[in-house]
Amino acid sequence: MPDTPAIEVSHLVKAYAGVTAVNDISFRVARGEILGFLGPNGAGKSTTMRILTGYLPATSGSVSICGVSVASRPDEVKRQIGYMPENNPLPEDMRVSEYLYFRGRLKEIKRRMLGPRIDEVLELCDLKRVRHKIIGQLSKGYRQRVGIAESVLAEPPVIIMDEPTIGLDPHQILIVRDLISSLRGRMTVIISSHILPEIEMTCDRVLIINQGRVVAQGTPADLRREVLGHSTYQVEVAGDIAALPVLLAALDPTLQISHQGDPDAEGFRRLTLSTENDAELGEPLLRTLAAQPFRLRALSRTNPTLEDVFLAATRRSWDVVATPKRPAK
Repeated sequence: MPDTPAIEVSHLVKAYAGVTAVNDISFRVARGEILGFLGPNGAGKSTTMRILTGYLPATSGSVSICGVSVASRPDEVKRQIGYMPENNPLPEDMRVSEYLYFRGRLKEIKRRMLGPRIDEVLELCDLKRVRHKIIGQLSKGYRQRVGIAESVLAEPPVIIMDEPTIGLDPHQILIVRDLISSLRGRMTVIISSHILPEIEMTCDRVLIINQGRVVAQGTPADLRREVLGHSTYQVEVAGDIAALPVLLAALDPTLQISHQGDPDAEGFRRLTLSTENDAELGEPLLRTLAAQPFRLRALSRTNPTLEDVFLAATRRSWDVVATPKRPAK
């Protein structure tokens, strides 16, 4: 059914010998969407991905892929998924094209269609020059791309990649980013990575987990507003700084000086202004400062990165856990 999400996870729990690695996670991924799956080491990302692919059973909760339950119909689910684990096991004694042919037959691709499809993924992953090389002789970057090629080989509706860019150089990362972006709308992709700028540039939506729980999810823009809750501006200005708070409050009641540097040799100070208002205040600020006895040398808006959001969201979740509960009276 077209309205059925590609992935639906409800109250997922996974415990190992009394240690809860995944703690009541719920989320949905729409068809054709690219989701960035983020979290610190040990947050439960890889465990969640293994449960999604049917490689690991859940303790409780439910997971469905394209409307099919992973717990009750795992074989059918595995036909819907292309999976690239973090430490991708590859046979070191096989040539690249041989391995892809072998995997293609396991994925039930018809023989007459397999040769042309292998050529397509070799081109897609920039592997044509090494198609006849033995995998054990390839560099880390090429081995990663062989794993990506294998995951998309059968054109499954869902692709799950755990750290696909680990060990790649900047040029190879660009190739992988373009490859993942090219899948948008055709396949649903979950990608886990510690290279946050790549996630921000590639993904439609981001899910952040920490200590087995979802701590934030949404588009990067939504997460900036939800997690950080403010916009910041950098200003270099000279003049009576003591009079500035009143002017700023008249422009926006939430606009205030959050950091103030020392004056330089020419009397200019570098100020950080913060506001809860997400609207663009650059031009009003410029007019306000220009109309007063201030000298303005620079004005810019600081756009927080996904790394800022990630650090704030995970820190906030740690603070909640670390805060002791008050005993009931």
